[in-house]
Amino acid sequence: MDNQEYQKLALVTESPIDDALIARVSSKQVIRLLHGAMGMITEAAEILDALKKHIFYGKPLDLVNISEEQGDAEWYQAILCDEVGKDMDAVKETNIAKLKARYGEKFNAHRALNRDLDVERDVLEEGLR
Repeated sequence: MDNQEYQKLALVTESPIDDALIARVSSKQVIRLLHGAMGMITEAAEILDALKKHIFYGKPLDLVNISEEQGDAEWYQAILCDEVGKDMDAVKETNIAKLKARYGEKFNAHRALNRDLDVERDVLEEGLR
């Protein structure tokens, strides 16, 4: 299969950009959530880039920069928390409750591979009410 054929076949699976999609993406809520999510990904990529430069190029590991990027990610996290109506403490507490439901008191590879998603969802829904 050549590139043109691949592109033609791949594009038939693209979601159509219609009025309904534009309406969904045009809400203030979605725009703020998108901003927060994009920012968190960007900051995570910057941390990953610092690690790449250290591991593969031999640059000194810049923990000051990594910590700065963590702070920037927290700033975007604050936007997400505000938009979903939860404070960061509640989100963190709920995350710990979910992890305890998943693993108990200590990481367990078997439980990581055989998760009870219904129990985890119940914990999340309870904690984020």
